[in-house]
Amino acid sequence: MGHKRVKAAVLSLVVLGLGQIFNRQYVKGIILLLIDILGITFFSNTLAHAIWGIYTLGEAPSQMVLVDGITKNVPGDHSIFLLIEGIIVLILFLIFVSIYIYGVRDAYQVGKACDQGELTPGVKLFKYKTDKFPYVLLILPAIGVLFITVMPVIFMILVSFTNYFAPEHIPPANLVSWTGFQTYIDLVQLKMWSSTFFGVLSWTVIWAIIATTTCYFGGLLVALLIQQKGIRFKSAWRTIFILPYAIPQIISLLVMRNLFNGQFGPINQYLAFFGLDKIPWLTDPLWAKVTVIVVNMWVGIPVSLILILGILTSIHRDLYEAAEVDGASAYQKFRVITLPMVMFATAPVLIMQFAGNINNFNVIYLMTNGDPKVGDYRFAGATDLLVTWLYKLTLDNSQFNIASAVGIVIFIMVASLSIWSFRKTASFREEDIIQ
Repeated sequence: MGHKRVKAAVLSLVVLGLGQIFNRQYVKGIILLLIDILGITFFSNTLAHAIWGIYTLGEAPSQMVLVDGITKNVPGDHSIFLLIEGIIVLILFLIFVSIYIYGVRDAYQVGKACDQGELTPGVKLFKYKTDKFPYVLLILPAIGVLFITVMPVIFMILVSFTNYFAPEHIPPANLVSWTGFQTYIDLVQLKMWSSTFFGVLSWTVIWAIIATTTCYFGGLLVALLIQQKGIRFKSAWRTIFILPYAIPQIISLLVMRNLFNGQFGPINQYLAFFGLDKIPWLTDPLWAKVTVIVVNMWVGIPVSLILILGILTSIHRDLYEAAEVDGASAYQKFRVITLPMVMFATAPVLIMQFAGNINNFNVIYLMTNGDPKVGDYRFAGATDLLVTWLYKLTLDNSQFNIASAVGIVIFIMVASLSIWSFRKTASFREEDIIQ
């Protein structure tokens, strides 16, 4: 008893796949053996170089050298390429180690089943535990998430600990080096960065709260009005209010930008026609913030409207009839029946809208481009959010290390607030109701 499981585990530990072949799982054993051969061959040539690349970020930059009277470019190390390649190799190595651990564990478990008489020689043991089949199907999307989502996040985190910024440390002419937490220290202590960071951060939080609440409760109000008794042509009203959502957002926002143009916009033209002063909708910091909030309501309320309309139609009429029998007023029915049921169903979506507004790039960039300018802000304007400031830092000014630090701040804000808020919602705590 117990000899088969030990032999299978030891064989897989020595050479991946041998334990499965010993257990007569020939298909699985051959697949794991091929993975073992490919892995050892690949990592023997790349793993050491990947670790060296991440540790040093290169030693020799590209140089222009005069050879026989001709200036030639001598390629050197590219710090960013070395960092990216190193991350990819290390991720692949972790996947390989995970497969190796799985192979040893699987060989032991199948051997244990054979020792206990649950499986007998001659059966097709590679079909053992078919309940694991869903995990096989999840492998491909999991790998996609790993390389498309996780790897860029890791890269961004690592870049924030370097001096990767223009023009002194841009490869391949110059190398990048590790600077530890200096970027984060500069972001909160160095005045030319800290004033911008805290100013943009505070506006981002204010914007996210106001934009979320106005769109959500605006959509709730419109939905309640449409669903009122006696309102005719409900389908027509729904269609009218959903149209702003159906039109591509870029078109709506560019039209709004022209409407609110301070000099030639139709809104200010009408104000001037009636003898009123023109309003600096997009050129005054306060008015620009008010304008983007109003425009965001125009494009955001239909989203909440569609969601809440569906929930309102699903609330059983018996609840309202029972409340009317008890003498409840319209406000009491709304407070006790409508609002709790709507909030219960939409709380996770509300949290997602809040997180989305923190990263609401389109409205800010297309309406104001982050402007108007603020004197002591560095590469940012009065309406810039962290995400639009990050865009300007990278695409316009090549301040990649500061941008990476800002990206980490955005990630921490969105992830922590979303997870904490979602866990506090009734729909999360009462998840077992729908299971």
